[in-house]
Amino acid sequence: MSSFGELAFTAFGEQVKVADMTGNLIGLAGLALGWRRSVLTWPAQFLAGTVLILAFWGGHVPGLIGKQAIVIVASVWGWTQWRRGRRDTGQVEVRFATWTERALLVLGTAAGTAAVAALFHAVPKLSWAPLFDAYIFVGTLAAMYAQARGWVEFWFAWLAVDLVGVPYAYQHGYTFTALTFTVYFVLVLAGLASWWTKARASRPAPLAKGVTA
Repeated sequence: MSSFGELAFTAFGEQVKVADMTGNLIGLAGLALGWRRSVLTWPAQFLAGTVLILAFWGGHVPGLIGKQAIVIVASVWGWTQWRRGRRDTGQVEVRFATWTERALLVLGTAAGTAAVAALFHAVPKLSWAPLFDAYIFVGTLAAMYAQARGWVEFWFAWLAVDLVGVPYAYQHGYTFTALTFTVYFVLVLAGLASWWTKARASRPAPLAKGVTA
């Protein structure tokens, strides 16, 4: 287990840890599986979250640790949701969230971030950067929830978390997490395009004028 905390290599003058590299490679595989709507995305994310907690442990980054804890818990729930959906319809269905669902997701993320940040401010030893840690923690929960529900907006939510979380990880020495952002970004765009196309194709065709259902 101690080898996980050791250095794997040095890139561009930055030290890359074994656990940081391993967890992110598994995470990339999980994201690719999510793009393909494979239920195996959830075990992969579960494993990636476990490895990355080992990487972040002791690094005074509760937001990053909390993010992975959320990934682990949400992976179990997402696995059950996708398996149930595939059993009912033969495949994992994806769709666009309604405007109400989108609003609740954004408002819930904002309120949750404010509440967790207030907790971190009240107990300073929990976080050195309360707002960033709270946003990463709550934003990850929102993104994982949207993925489990099969919402296309999941990809936007995940990107919004990484736009803050990746520079934050780099600042705290988790270089491989930051370096993989480019690959994550490409996979997010590919996944978004795939889910968007699938969701549009699944929409019921509008009735012709004058035709009743």
